[in-house]
Parts: sequence; structure tokens; C-alpha cells
Amino acid sequence: MTAPLSLQSVSKLFGGKPAVSDVSFTVEPGQIVGFLGPNGAGKTTTLRMALGLIKPDSGTVNLFGESPGENAFGRIGFLPEERGLYKKQTAREAIAHMARLNGIQKKPAFALADELLDRYGLGDAKRKKNKDMSKGMAQKVQLLAAIAHDPEFHILDEPFSGLDPVNQHVLEGIVREIASRDRTIIFSTHVMEHAERLCDRIILMASGRKVFDGTTEAALAEAPRRVNVASEMDGLAELVEPFAASVDTHPDGELSLTLKPGAQAHDILERSVTQGLRLSKYEPIRPTLHEAFVTLVGDDVRQGMNTPEGHST
Repeated sequence: MTAPLSLQSVSKLFGGKPAVSDVSFTVEPGQIVGFLGPNGAGKTTTLRMALGLIKPDSGTVNLFGESPGENAFGRIGFLPEERGLYKKQTAREAIAHMARLNGIQKKPAFALADELLDRYGLGDAKRKKNKDMSKGMAQKVQLLAAIAHDPEFHILDEPFSGLDPVNQHVLEGIVREIASRDRTIIFSTHVMEHAERLCDRIILMASGRKVFDGTTEAALAEAPRRVNVASEMDGLAELVEPFAASVDTHPDGELSLTLKPGAQAHDILERSVTQGLRLSKYEPIRPTLHEAFVTLVGDDVRQGMNTPEGHST
């Protein structure tokens, strides 16, 4: 089965400065891929090159095994980072319009628009004009317009940006529903929590370069391991010393440890049993994707992560 998207050594300069440098990856059928990184990491530029909206200065892009072009017509659903609906259109007109642009006849297009709005809880907004919608409602309508023709491959650029937590949750549900029908999805975001909850695989970008490509669990394995421990017995600090890269001591005597590379939380538990030091608290802390990203690319990229505003390149 042909991969929906493949990039090989793709680079792009703007004003003589690299926006994307030597990026290669392939999106396989049926995957949900998170395309992650801070604002300015090169995510939007890469996705636009994937669609053929921007030509790379070097490297090759293939959509369904061919250069971007008419071969992909009707097979891709694209939600751009820049939001925009015709203000005087109603919700059903906006969705039907995009469906018709992707080859669906007028009557079935409007029936499809009504069905999608009902399915995703927007039935009461069918005849509401886009200019009168809230930002969250308009963004959901634009997403439904992008997926109305049931494309094989969905490219969503910052779909969660600017939404409140309730609407972010709704959009996550839509992404899961799309994926349940064996569709392929790549979405860019600078908010790591969405990728943790949704993705089979993640690609991390920083300063225009790909810095990681693998499963979410493999990325989490790169993050520092942390554990909180406490004991009513003496000797806790000496017990954890061989495993701890850093230790924070709380006023109540609890220790928060960042473990050395290669050390595991259960090493402390095993040593406590061996030495007869009973722990009153043993709490391994699950690492986050944000922590993994900072480990992979350094503290200098913290700015722009997990913030809802800002333009990406």
C-alpha cells in the first residue's frame, strides 16, 4: 500500500535563512502522526511543501507515490493554520461548498453537511452564519469542511490552537473518530498533551530540523525518570544517593529525585527491601512528552511550547 506522504531530504530557505533543513520522513497508511515543535520550528512550512503549496529548494515530496498535484485531488483533507470561512455563509453552506470542491454533487453535499453537523453536536447551527459563530464553533465547522469528502489522508495544521479546553476535547474526539475509520492523519501542534493522548507516532522538530521520529513511548523513554520517596526511618538520603542525579528535599522529609541515566525507580524499591529501610511513600512520576522534547533539544526551546498563541513556520 502506497504511503500517503513521503519527504526525502527536503529543505527550504526564506530570505537566505533556513526554515526547514534536510527533513525526511514517511507517513504510513492508518497512522496518527503528531508533528510537534515550538512556534517557528518549521512545521507549517513542511506541511505546505507536503501539499505542493510551496516548492522545496531541495529534496523530494511524494503524495501517494507521486509529486503533489492532481493525483491527490479528493484524497486529502487540509485544515490550514490560518482560519477562514466566508462570513455570510451558513455552517451547512461552508461544509457543502468544500465537499463540492472535492467532487461531491450539490444535493449530496448539503445532505452530508447536515449529517456531519448533527453527528458532532452542531445541528442547531446549521443555518447560523459564520460571522455570528464563536471561535470554537467556527473552527469545528472548518474542520468538518476539511473532512466532509471523507479523504484518505488528513493534514491538520495546529487544529487545537486558540480553543478552550472543552472544544479541544471535542476536536480530539473528532480526530479519534476519523482514525477509527482507518484514515491517516498528521497534525501539527506545539502543545504536547494532544500528541500524548492521540498519536501512534511523533515527529519532533526544532529550528527547522527533525530531532526525533518514533513512537510516543520511545520519546517518553528519553525523558528523565523521576520518583518521590519518603521514610520514617533514618538513612533515606544514603539509600537513594547511588541512583539520583538530583534531589529536592521537602520540609516533611520527602525526597523528589531525578534519576541518573539508566537508573530506574524500582532500583530504589529493591535496595530499600535489601537494606530493610521501609518506605512510607514510593511514587514514580510518569514523564511527559514536553520533558522528553526538552531533553532531546535542550532548554533553549522551552519558549513557544505549550502556549496557545503564536505563528508557526
